[in-house]
Amino acid sequence: MKNPLFTKLAALAAITLLLLFGLGLIEDVVRDRQRYRNISAQSVAQSLAGPQTLVGPLIHSACVESWDVVTGKGEERRTTEQRREFLLTAMPEQLVLGSNAAMQERARGLHKVNTYNLTAHITAQWASLASLQPQASVKGSRMVCGAPILMMAVGDARGIRTAQLTIGEQVVPLKPGTFHPTYTRGLHAALPEAVRGQADSLSATLELELVGTERLAIVPLGGSTEVQLRSTWPHPSFAGRFLPAEREVTGNGFSARWRLSSLATTAPQDIANGKKACDAPTMADSEYAVGVAADRDCADSFSVAFIDPINPYSLSDRATKYGVLFIALTFVAVGLFELMKKLRVHPVQYLLVGSALCSFFLLLVSLSEHLPFGVSYAVAATACVLLLAYYASHMLGSFSRGLPLGAGIALLYGLLYVLLQLEQTALVVGAIALFLVLAAVMVLTRQVNWYGLSPARAGATAAEAP
Repeated sequence: MKNPLFTKLAALAAITLLLLFGLGLIEDVVRDRQRYRNISAQSVAQSLAGPQTLVGPLIHSACVESWDVVTGKGEERRTTEQRREFLLTAMPEQLVLGSNAAMQERARGLHKVNTYNLTAHITAQWASLASLQPQASVKGSRMVCGAPILMMAVGDARGIRTAQLTIGEQVVPLKPGTFHPTYTRGLHAALPEAVRGQADSLSATLELELVGTERLAIVPLGGSTEVQLRSTWPHPSFAGRFLPAEREVTGNGFSARWRLSSLATTAPQDIANGKKACDAPTMADSEYAVGVAADRDCADSFSVAFIDPINPYSLSDRATKYGVLFIALTFVAVGLFELMKKLRVHPVQYLLVGSALCSFFLLLVSLSEHLPFGVSYAVAATACVLLLAYYASHMLGSFSRGLPLGAGIALLYGLLYVLLQLEQTALVVGAIALFLVLAAVMVLTRQVNWYGLSPARAGATAAEAP
């Protein structure tokens, strides 16, 4: 061949494209496993209970106003009845919720899902129930209202385990459903007609045990709302429209407290107008980013998600994105040995080295389904480093040459693991490391005569010499 250098570069380019195709297939495998994990989480939610949203307690009463309308004259005179249906709502003046969430891990096959058992002590106080007194819109109309109903709505009523309602000092029986047109799932208790429009305050206490999956959201309905939540889960993700005023997160769990005033939220009015609560990200989302409805046509809420920060699939997906950089840097390292030591490495050997690098990512995602991510990473990286160091010792002609290559690949794996653990500074650390590698290559090749690598050019140079 007249120009073997260009022929080899073309072969390496073809090999690189082939390896990139293999990395793409591995990324598809990671996404498929992530999708299976989400399906498993949905399966647990369908069998147990999904994410929970607490709305209440509140009191409402359905009313119908009717009146007669006379049309026509004489024999054509007719009387028709018109009616208006509306819902009266009384929001608590003070709402205090103290709760504790005990985590329970469920699994579908290889995939684990975080569920919780929430025990809540809820106290609601109404200064007056004057808002339950209907006001006629038409003079002389007839007004019929159903009994006032105290309700507590939840996201998934299947999660209700026990509930006890106390009004004053009297235990009031609870029944399923809410009779609310928007928030239909939950429980309720019918109140006596005498409470309608009363000026005296009303106090209610609800003891609730509730099971849910991965996320708990609360709508602040009170004139003043205070929520305290404790849990043994050490990785909470706070989201929604309000962050906790106080929070303490340790390795043994967390404690958070929200204090809100109706001056800071329109949630009471929005719920009274029948709007749904703004949902935070659901369990199907791989990252629990803050979710707020774009059109804001929903009631404010705040939430906490019981996330697993060591998600093997998201970490494996992030690791796979560095696969191209691994292959490029390894090929550069082998090329430097080939250049500096006057060696000849066949393109097939480059292909085998690149294939070993790609196999690391497949080993990582498969092992992480059975072992902790750190252990899986160490096992996969160690296996690939030993294999590449052994193969490089024969490919480069001696153990003293294969060992530095293996050490360099081990350093790359160590750097990648550090990048996976970082969130805010991953980009700057990766950029600095890449710059240092580029600087090292430029320093090592600063005296290389690249034109001299071409036989034709070298011959021409020799002929021109005096």
